[in-house]
Amino acid sequence: MRVFRSLVTLAGLAIIVVLVVKVGRDEALTATARALGWRSLLVCLPFALIMAVDTLGWRYAFAYDRVPFLRLVGARIAGEAVNVLSAVAPVGGDAIKVWFLRPHVPYRESVASVIVAKTTITLAQALFLLIGAVAAVTMTIDAKLVRAMLWLLLAELVGAGGFLAVQVAGLVSRGARWLARFTKVDALAGAENLDRTLQTFYRREWRRFALSVGFHLLGWLMGALEAWLFLYVLQIPASFTTALVVETLGSAVRFATFFVPGSLGVLEGANAAAFAALGLGAPAGLAFTLLKRLRQVVWIALGALVLLLARSRMRLAREASA
Repeated sequence: MRVFRSLVTLAGLAIIVVLVVKVGRDEALTATARALGWRSLLVCLPFALIMAVDTLGWRYAFAYDRVPFLRLVGARIAGEAVNVLSAVAPVGGDAIKVWFLRPHVPYRESVASVIVAKTTITLAQALFLLIGAVAAVTMTIDAKLVRAMLWLLLAELVGAGGFLAVQVAGLVSRGARWLARFTKVDALAGAENLDRTLQTFYRREWRRFALSVGFHLLGWLMGALEAWLFLYVLQIPASFTTALVVETLGSAVRFATFFVPGSLGVLEGANAAAFAALGLGAPAGLAFTLLKRLRQVVWIALGALVLLLARSRMRLAREASA
C-alpha cells in the first residue's frame, strides 16, 4: 500500500509538471509569482481561523470537554501534516492525533473521537457541496460541471451515510471477528469497546454531534472565503459565489481522491478544468491551485515543527522520571 501511494504521488507530481508546461505557460507562473512575497505569507494566515473552527468541531466529537483546546489544535495541525505526507510517513495522521491526546484521555475515547470527527466533517462536507451545487445551478455555467458536482455529492452522501451506519450498527466488532478468522490478531475486545463508545455517543450526545457538524460546516464555508481571498490576491475577477463553487468542487475532488496524498495532480487538473468552465481560463485555475499548495506547504512545515517539539517534550519528561 505504501509503495502504491508513493507511485501515485510521483504520478501526481508528473501531472503537475505537465500542466505547468502545457496549460500554465507564462501566464500561470507569472500570476503565482506576483502572489509570492509578503502577500503570500498573509494569505496563509486565514487558515489559522479555519483550523481553530475545525478543532472546535473535533472538540464536540468527545462526550466531555476533557482535552485542552490548544492541545487539540496542536494534534490537529500535526496530524493533518502527516496525512498529507502519508506517502512517506511511517504512520498516519490519525495515529498522531491519538498519540497527542494520550496524556489526557484513554486510548478508546481518543480513537472514538477521531472516528466521530471524521464522520461529522464528512457530513458537513456533503452539506457544503450541496450549497455549492445550488450556487452552481444559479450560475450560467457549463452543465457538465454541475452534473459532476451532483455525482460527487451523491458519492459523498453514500460514503458518509454508510460510514455513520457502520458505527451506529456496531459493525466494528463484527469486522474484527471476521478478521480473526484469517489472521492471528485478536482485536475483538478493543473493537467491542470501541463499538460501545461510539454507540453511546450517537445515542446520548446528539447535541454535541450536531455542534460538531455545525462547526465543521462553518470551517468549510470559511474555506470558500479563503478561496475568494486567493482569487483577489491573484487578481482574478470573480465573485464569492464563484469562489464557493470552486472550493466545493475542490473539496469533492479531494474526497473522491483520498487515496492520492494531497490529491497531487488531480486537484490541479480539476481546478484547471473548472476555471475553464467558469470562463476564467485554465491557467488561472492552475495559478490558484499553486497558491493553495504554497499555503499547504507552510502549514505542513508548522505541523512537522509541532510534532517534533511534542516528541522532544515527551522524551525529556520520560528521562526526568527515569
